[in-house]
Formats: sequence, structure tokens, C-alpha cells
Amino acid sequence: MGRLVQITIIVLYTLLMGCGDKKKYHDTVRAEIQDPGSEIIKEVLQFQQELNEEYSNPETSPLPDRYRKDFDGLEYFPPDTNYRVAAKLIKTPDALPFMMPTTTDRETKEVVYGIVHFTLEGEKHELEVYQNQEQILQEEFRDYLFLPFLDQTNGEETYTGGRYIDLSIPAGDRIVIDFNKAYNPYCAYNKKYSCPIVPQVNMLDTKVRAGVKAFKK
Repeated sequence: MGRLVQITIIVLYTLLMGCGDKKKYHDTVRAEIQDPGSEIIKEVLQFQQELNEEYSNPETSPLPDRYRKDFDGLEYFPPDTNYRVAAKLIKTPDALPFMMPTTTDRETKEVVYGIVHFTLEGEKHELEVYQNQEQILQEEFRDYLFLPFLDQTNGEETYTGGRYIDLSIPAGDRIVIDFNKAYNPYCAYNKKYSCPIVPQVNMLDTKVRAGVKAFKK
């Protein structure tokens, strides 16, 4: 079934069921996503909800008080399962640690853990994934991988400095990358934070219209 047909059916159904959910945010999302009942979509919506809760909480939010007091949620692209890809992870065990620059004078000690190869919208891409050499000394970050990336939406629909995705070391050489879970660095909201600068090697020559959009102050 084509995407336009699906959207038309959902919109017609919503009009007929006039007493349905009145929450505008959920209505808008459900009118555009491909499969409202899928576990993948539910997972993405849960991610969005948790991120909104984090940003609403003064104890965990990167937002300055002047922005948080009227905060009612981040802006996201509609969840799209086409942006959830199964990638091949080619590890780089001989890679040497390097200092990754940040938006301040601080640097982070990273190593290229591997390179992920995947297909997005019919085109082949590859990105480097990193492992922080200080974080791996902490049990909770032992399996953590950092995937920062740039794409053709930066500076327009998304944050100029690119976005991040959190990953975990997989058991084999396949890893799932869900661009619907791409989020902005904290410094996109508050300049007091020090954020790793996305390496140019991780520029995608395509528009990734998934995940968190640019923050409108």
C-alpha cells in the first residue's frame, strides 16, 4: 500500500471517528507514520517521550530556565521505519586513540571502534563509530558506542553542528542504527556545555529527515 494511500485512509478514519484522541501532537504523528501499531514506532515514540521528560526536569535538562519554563516538548520528524537500518560493523582493532575537539577548549580521548556500512534510501553510506577511552573505565559505559553525524538538513531543519546517536556494542558484526533516535548535542540548547564536534568524515551526502529537529528559541 502506497504511503499517500495510507495517509489518506488514516485521515479519513480520523474524521469519521470524531470522538477520538484530541491530543494534537499524537494526531499529527499518527497521520504521517507508516505503521502506527508497529513495535518500532512505539519504541521511537517512547524515546521521544523520555527525552521530553528529561528536558522538562530542571535536574536533568540542558535548557536554561528561560526556555524550560515554557517548554512543552522538542520538535521531531515523524517516525519513519525507513530510517532504521541494519548496518554491517567492521571493527578497527588497530586504530590509535585520538583527541576529538569539542565546542570548548576541552578534548575527548576517542578511538575509532569500527566503521558501519549501510544503505539509506537506496544509497550506500558509511560512518565511523567511536569509543571514549575514559568512559570505558566505567561499568555503565563499557559497551557504549558514540555515533555523531552530519547531513544535508543541518543549518536548515536540524542543528547546524550535527546530531548524535547512542549505540551499544553488538554480539556480532550487525548493528541496528535508528536515525529516529538522533538527538542534538546539549550545546544546541545551552552554550555552557562542551560538546564533541562531529568529524567531517561522518558527513552524509543526503537529508536525514528523522530524529530531533533544530531547537527554536
